[in-house]
Amino acid sequence: MPPDAPREFRPVNIAVLTVSDTRTLATDKSGGLLVDRLADAGHGLADRQIVADDIYRIRGVVSAWIADPGVDAIITTGGTGITGRDGTPEAIAPLLDKVIEGFGELFRALSFEDIGTSSLQSRCLAGVANGTFVFCLPGSTNACATGWDRLIAAQLDYRHRPCNLVELMPRLKEK
Repeated sequence: MPPDAPREFRPVNIAVLTVSDTRTLATDKSGGLLVDRLADAGHGLADRQIVADDIYRIRGVVSAWIADPGVDAIITTGGTGITGRDGTPEAIAPLLDKVIEGFGELFRALSFEDIGTSSLQSRCLAGVANGTFVFCLPGSTNACATGWDRLIAAQLDYRHRPCNLVELMPRLKEK
């Protein structure tokens, strides 16, 4: 196939985890936004959960999804700040086989356009674990919109050029 030939969309199964001590499915606007965006893009929702800001609970849910062959990508929202209760990066980082360094850098650069120096408080990250992409976003709805609309959506779209994460999926478990 020529390098510029049109590609067909390939849906990805995505799990969404909201990290919060207070949100419910009814009040979880950030998780709801992500679910709506991934569905509008044509992807499948593999699972959606809400878990308290507890490193071991976060790790337990994400570990199960990483082990599930039906989950291609995971997006978490919340727990990426710098307060004592924010522990998503500490929960997720040990699970990653590889960190995608540019994700956090780009997210903070894009966020700077909207919130200025407050963007430095975000410890969002992304990586790969057992062939599953993991993206950790802040808990605000605006941050989730920025993360999905300006970074994740294109990288989880097989049609995106010059390259995207979906085309790498078959190679993620190579040794």
